[in-house]
Amino acid sequence: MAEILVLVDHVDGEVKKVTLELLTLANRLGEASAVWVGAGYDGAKDKLAEYGAQKVYVGADEELASYVVAPKAALLAQLVQEKSPAAVLVAATGEGKEVAGRLAVKIGSGVLTDVVDVADGFVAEHSIFGGGTIAHAKVTTGTPVIAVRPNAVAAEAAPATPAEEQVTVALSDTDKGTKIVEKVVQEKGERPDLTEAAIVVSGGRGVGGAENFKIIEGLADSLGAAVGASRAATDAGWYPHQFQVGQTGKTVSPQLYIAVGISGAIQHRAGMQTSKTIIAINKDSEAPIFELVDFGVVGDLFQVAPQLTEEITKRK
Repeated sequence: MAEILVLVDHVDGEVKKVTLELLTLANRLGEASAVWVGAGYDGAKDKLAEYGAQKVYVGADEELASYVVAPKAALLAQLVQEKSPAAVLVAATGEGKEVAGRLAVKIGSGVLTDVVDVADGFVAEHSIFGGGTIAHAKVTTGTPVIAVRPNAVAAEAAPATPAEEQVTVALSDTDKGTKIVEKVVQEKGERPDLTEAAIVVSGGRGVGGAENFKIIEGLADSLGAAVGASRAATDAGWYPHQFQVGQTGKTVSPQLYIAVGISGAIQHRAGMQTSKTIIAINKDSEAPIFELVDFGVVGDLFQVAPQLTEEITKRK
């Protein structure tokens, strides 16, 4: 089967969920070969094997992780030349899309970004206009470079015993244009990361103001969940934009998604509609969100959410 390169997205050896999704997708289309850049591989190799990496190219040279983005594109370009893979998959994150663009230029290939699925023949699926339209596209020149949205594909374990190959690349002066001189660890709260959480509780316009988001946070904390927000809430300044769920925010696919005071505009639905179980709390029985949910509560969120939080806390 054709080899497909998957760039591993990790932070100091902690493999991001999106990488496991990419490995799953790659194995549907061919044989997944993970490309690791930086330190921490020894602590991550078991996770890559668990999710089906048939081979791992290990770029552990410290210099590769000393510069921003460009070395990853250079290493991938060299592997494309040497290994002639059928495609290259990366995460459609800010960094991933820049790597994809740089790589496509280096190897003279087409690039597709914000992809939500890939079918046989590397036909990519895009969800556009807030999820109202599905478009398909295919790279016609060179090796397809495809950036896939996090949470677009369900990760499936497929244990393998990957072969390992140490790789490096000679960096040009251009590749060394932006050097990392310091890393600062951002302090994180006790809540899980929004895109990786198993449970997400989101608040929308119905919350009514920034001070009322403590109701959403209280419900989330009782469940050990991440907090999200609709675009209406973030645009109003009620909650930080990095927590926005939707077409122009983050895509989530948790086991449980609770939408509180969210009407269910198509822009928001595009970012959470693949959640396994969806619950909505909204006083408007005609709200579009109720077309999507597994369970719905028609009621005042200021009464329902605190009661739900209290009951969950009692049962812990």
